[in-house]
Amino acid sequence: MASSRKVAAIIPAAGHGVRMGSSKKQFLKLQGTPILILTLRKFVASPEITEIFLAAPAADIDPLREMLAAEDLGKRVSVVAGGNRRQDSVENCLRVASPDTELVAVHDAVRPFITPALIAAVIQEAAQTGAAILGVLSVDTIKQVERNRVLGTIPRERIVLAQTPQVFRYDILMQAFQKAREDGFEGTDEASLVEHMGLEVTVVSGSDRNIKITKPADLELARFLLQEEQHSLEAAS
Repeated sequence: MASSRKVAAIIPAAGHGVRMGSSKKQFLKLQGTPILILTLRKFVASPEITEIFLAAPAADIDPLREMLAAEDLGKRVSVVAGGNRRQDSVENCLRVASPDTELVAVHDAVRPFITPALIAAVIQEAAQTGAAILGVLSVDTIKQVERNRVLGTIPRERIVLAQTPQVFRYDILMQAFQKAREDGFEGTDEASLVEHMGLEVTVVSGSDRNIKITKPADLELARFLLQEEQHSLEAAS
């Protein structure tokens, strides 16, 4: 059942895939389908999401629009010119969202194994708190270092590995971007911009399957996860 609130999804896909080599990772294919399309399908399937914005390099805008038209996702996806940084790309999308948008969900283009259930859970949390992210507990011991010298060990129970989507009230996210510009602050994710403003961000338990495909080694795992996902869908049908 669709939510009555207006929730915009923003998917920045203007990266150059430096760690993946020469290829833009969002356009790499898994079983013949671009990773970006696999990700978009999850947000199209989410009844919580009312509009979708995709940030892309200027040179990719027309080819992307053609790809989306051929895919016929069933939900409108607006392609917006991205910026030099993720931060700029997300803000460009934020500025063209509907003025009555209540919540904004920002999601990595190369996390195609997010589920509608997780999308709904983090949206529900953000609706109550104003700012929420998905995160998973670290299973590794975390060391604080300076160059190659260990300064100390950080208790694992105080660490979560941040995932997306990260969801915020529209007005909070707009204020966070404005303050970041004023302060010359560059965050590594949207939550860090909200934290910079002094606001609290809550965490919803994510999933180890919600991987971010950034390196060539990630592709093998992604192929395995996609096969498992497809088998589960076939078994349920």
